[in-house]
Amino acid sequence: MIRFAFLILILFSLLAGSCSDRKNKPDKRNLIPEKELVSILVDIHIANGLFTLQKINFWYSSLDSITSYYQIIEKHGYTKEIMDKTMKYYFLNNPRRLNKIYDQALVILSEMESRVEKESIIEQGRISKLWPGRDFYSFPNTTGNDSTLFDITLIRTGIYTLSFSATLYPDDQSVNPRVIAYLSHPDSIETGRRRYIKTIVYIKDGQPHTYILTVPVPEKTILHLRGWLYNFDNLPYGLEKHAKIENISFTYRSVAV
Repeated sequence: MIRFAFLILILFSLLAGSCSDRKNKPDKRNLIPEKELVSILVDIHIANGLFTLQKINFWYSSLDSITSYYQIIEKHGYTKEIMDKTMKYYFLNNPRRLNKIYDQALVILSEMESRVEKESIIEQGRISKLWPGRDFYSFPNTTGNDSTLFDITLIRTGIYTLSFSATLYPDDQSVNPRVIAYLSHPDSIETGRRRYIKTIVYIKDGQPHTYILTVPVPEKTILHLRGWLYNFDNLPYGLEKHAKIENISFTYRSVAV
C-alpha cells in the first residue's frame, strides 16, 4: 500500500544520510517541488498496487519494488539522489509538511478510486441493459403478441450470460417447453450455419425456477444470438399456454487473454 511504499522511501532517504545531518543547517537547494512530489507518491502507490496482480508481477519479475520506485522517480525527471535528499529534508526538518504532502497524495488517489467506481457503475448499468426484449412475459397474453423471439448482436469476445426465471403451470399444454438459442453470423441469420446453445427444458410444477444460458464467444467477430424464451414441439394453434417468464438479465464479462 502507499504507506508501505512511502515508508520505504523514507528509510532509504535516512540510510543515504547520517545522524549528524540534524546538526547542520537544512539544505533546501534542488528539492523536488511539492506538486511533483505528490505526483511521484501517487504513481508509486499505483505501481505498488499493480505489482500485487499476478500477471503484472510475472511480466516484471526481474524488477524488485525499490527498482520500480526509482524508475518512477526518473520518469518524472529526477534522480534517486534528489528524491532521497527531498524526503530526508522533509522527514528531518519539516515532518508536518511531509504529512500534508502525503495527505494530498491520498486525496488524489481517493478521487481516482471514486472515478473508477463511478465508471464501473455506469458500465454495469450499460451491461444490464443488453437484454433487448420485454422485462416480463406472461401466457396467456391478452395483447395477442406472445412471441418471445430475441435477436442480440454480440460484438465483443467474452462470456455472455442469459438468466431468467420461468414458471410453467401444470395445466400448460405445451409439449417439451424449453428455451432455445443459437449463434450465427449477421449475413446468414436465416439460412446460414447455426451453433445451438445447449437447450434447457422447463419444469411444469407451478413454481419459479431460475435458468441460465452461458454463451462463450471466443472469436473476434460479430455474431447474432437468436432464439425464443418459450419454445415447444406442438403447434401453437388452439394451444392453452400457462406460463410466466421474468427477472430476465443478459450480461457480459471479458475474458483475460
